[in-house]
Amino acid sequence: METITVKGEKRDGLGKVATRNARKQGLIPAVIYGGDSNVSFSTITKEVKPLIYTPEFKLADVNVDGESHKCIVKDIQFHPVTDAIMHIDFLKLVDGHPIKVEVPVEFEGVSPGVKSGGKLIQQIRRIKIKTVPAKLIDKLSVNISELELGGAVRVRDISAVDGIEILVNEATPVATVEVPRALKSAEAAEAVAAGAGEATEEASAE
Repeated sequence: METITVKGEKRDGLGKVATRNARKQGLIPAVIYGGDSNVSFSTITKEVKPLIYTPEFKLADVNVDGESHKCIVKDIQFHPVTDAIMHIDFLKLVDGHPIKVEVPVEFEGVSPGVKSGGKLIQQIRRIKIKTVPAKLIDKLSVNISELELGGAVRVRDISAVDGIEILVNEATPVATVEVPRALKSAEAAEAVAAGAGEATEEASAE
């Protein structure tokens, strides 16, 4: 699993005024929760960009004034207009303490339904799991090699991983293969033609 190093400096002022001033300086206020105490610090977009703007799940090695903290991103606040990062909450990983995170789902194999002209629709991109830091993973996998047209793979079909508890209903669809409109039209036309043929044969028999 990839770990991104994030450098930051401790914040002395913790009120709204201090936070506003930090943002005016181009800094991002952040907090590390968990462990013995919370750590308030500030960082810059360049430091967290590879951690935030990615579909992958990554760990963070947050270095605040020379002290390292192994963390995960717990929450991010974005500006409602500019989408700039306004605040980040990190959760410190403590050995043996269970955590809940969302990790991406990847597909294994090739769907026969897609080969037949269907479109793979991913219903869920990330799955919430519960585990301890030592068992933490960066993704889950589901095999779609038997996924036919109109079919679905569900949470129950995700490959099991030791020490990982999936916190999503097992019946929830992860991906489906949609039958394209052109294929539906062709099948409908074939059905009409077959019906017409049967009617003609019956009329001839009479």
